[in-house]
Formats: sequence, structure tokens, C-alpha cells
Amino acid sequence: MAAKKPEQALVDQWHDILALHARTQCELDRALGRHGLCASDFEVLDVLADAKCPSYRVQEISERVHLSQSALSRLIARLEKDGLVERGMCQEDRRGVKVYLTPKGRTLHGTVLPVQRAVLTKMLAN
Repeated sequence: MAAKKPEQALVDQWHDILALHARTQCELDRALGRHGLCASDFEVLDVLADAKCPSYRVQEISERVHLSQSALSRLIARLEKDGLVERGMCQEDRRGVKVYLTPKGRTLHGTVLPVQRAVLTKMLAN
């Protein structure tokens, strides 16, 4: 049997990464869905639960969760409607918007954090 060309090996590796991502995303959505969240919801809560900063600008969150600004704005609006986050004006720049985790959001994050970590361990640990 002939050896694969190096570029084909890279393409195969890329497809394996995409497949692992898709399987992991589905498993996260299934597990977190029992708590009313999807994986993207959790990622935003996880960023906001970061002890280094009590709030983040929407753009800062966008850079960490790999969502477009518009998709993130819709997600934040949904989390705000559910009482998990609040938005407020940025004191340093009145044009900016900061997002804060509410006590309800912090509690839910603490509840689902072990669920998310367990899924990651199951799907990604070798």
C-alpha cells in the first residue's frame, strides 16, 4: 500500500480534529442542556466567573469564546433575560458595555462547572 502524501496526512488530521470537536460540542450541549444551557452559554458564564475580573466588555468576551459580535450579543441578551448576567455601561468608555455575572449566574456556573469538566475529561483525555 502506498504511503499518504504529507498534505493528505494533514488534511486527515484536520478532519479528525473537526470530528472530535463536533462530537465534544454535541456531548457538551446534551449534558449542559439538562441545566438549560448550551456549550456557548457555559463558555460565556465561564469567562465571567473568572476571579481576575468582575466584568468584561463584550469585545473581550468575544475574543475568548470565538463567537461573532452579533451572535454573542444575542446570547448575552438571552442570558440576561434568564437573570444570569447583567449589562452595564463601561465607566472608562461610555460607549462600551460591560457584562457582569449575577448571583444566579454564579450559582448556575458552579453547578454546571463539574458537568462541563467531566465531559471534557471523557471526550478529550487519552
